[in-house]
Amino acid sequence: MKILLVFAHPEPRSLNGALRDIAVQELEAQGHEVQVSDLYADGWKAQVDRADFPSLARDERLVPVAASKKALETGTLTEDVRAEIEKLLWADALILQFPLWWFTMPAILKGWVDRVFAYGFAYGVGEHSDRRWGDRYGEGMLAGKRAMLIVTAGGWEEHYAARGVNGPIDDLLFPINHGILYYPGYDVLPPFVVYTVDRLDESGFEPIAERLRKRMRTISSTPPIPYRQQNGGDYLIPSMQLRPGLGEAGATGFALHLNDEGGATADFSSNGAQERVSWPIPESPREPTR
Repeated sequence: MKILLVFAHPEPRSLNGALRDIAVQELEAQGHEVQVSDLYADGWKAQVDRADFPSLARDERLVPVAASKKALETGTLTEDVRAEIEKLLWADALILQFPLWWFTMPAILKGWVDRVFAYGFAYGVGEHSDRRWGDRYGEGMLAGKRAMLIVTAGGWEEHYAARGVNGPIDDLLFPINHGILYYPGYDVLPPFVVYTVDRLDESGFEPIAERLRKRMRTISSTPPIPYRQQNGGDYLIPSMQLRPGLGEAGATGFALHLNDEGGATADFSSNGAQERVSWPIPESPREPTR
């Protein structure tokens, strides 16, 4: 497989940097071809502004959606954005790796999505009618490719459990997994999440590294999260409401958009459907920055 890893951490000596190296080494050892987009090292421009659309007339009002559509159609997207789109088209799988900052991805990675997921490429494609509502949520330009997250979090795993004060990790990552990755068509794999990393000592690193190696060895075979396809019959069009009677009894919110007849997500640990790793906080830690 050809794999693109988009890395969003400002410190190469961080735990994230070490995990990135482990992931790349294992993927290459398995015969995969890997490219890395290191956003901080590359000085990635995060904000969308007029500089993204050099063909826009000076006196023309900037409407980002319309400007993105025109730039893609006319081949006038900026060179950095075009390069990332080419990588996405090249790759069979995408990995987004980042620390969880304020319950989401760092701004630089969100800016990568904002700029690279252009209109007519990642959204705004397909027929809109009373039968279909665009090629999205399981369809689109990136359908048939795989994607997953590698995420580090400072909090305890219990804090991100179903009754945890931070909210369930699956809910926190839903806007990324479903709204960013599944939207343009990716088959989204369960995330690799590492908890309590801010005070992780060196003795705890190798078990995490080995679990990550295991995930990288199965990147081509891991069953994806069974999200419902938008145009597959589960949603009323054009209201995009889930049909009555669908969804597990008592399911609400994000859980409604999982196909309860599609099988369970892959079980990589005793804790459930995703790779979850947490370690006791040592008394005298030697701390890598997460």
